[in-house]
Amino acid sequence: MPVCVMVMADAPAAEGLTQRLRATDLPLLKCLTIPPDGDAIDKVALLNPNLTRQQRQRGMARWLMPFGFLAGVTFTKITTLTTFASFGPWGETLIGGLLGMGSGLMGSYAAAASVDSDNDAGVRILRNRRDEGRWLVLLETPNGIEAPWQVIQKSRPQQVVRLDDL
Repeated sequence: MPVCVMVMADAPAAEGLTQRLRATDLPLLKCLTIPPDGDAIDKVALLNPNLTRQQRQRGMARWLMPFGFLAGVTFTKITTLTTFASFGPWGETLIGGLLGMGSGLMGSYAAAASVDSDNDAGVRILRNRRDEGRWLVLLETPNGIEAPWQVIQKSRPQQVVRLDDL
């Protein structure tokens, strides 16, 4: 979905642009005004790298933990190691599976932290503008629908940052 963020100088300009965008007949998925103070920017997943990383980690854990469990059970069965033999054959297999599942969970954290988003540079620019006291207007449209550029240009934004299609 195409996402663009307009940097505006002050509150009246940002709120006016938001109202004009909502008044268009185009379907908008998201149209938000983000003030320079407060934590509103941290609640928007597109503009918060930590939140994006957490969502990526949860998604990876959903896949890696079950496969880690199966790998742990398989490893326990195909090797002749008897590290947990005191728990019996089923207990040993279960502990191997749980250790594999823990490895999958750790792997999801490592993998999520090592992947940089294509939007990191744009997000950094926008967070810097916000820290400088600028207002942000986030606009997300459905696939195949272009942003109303004439409305945006009439508002005279200081900067327009297009985030990669998600």
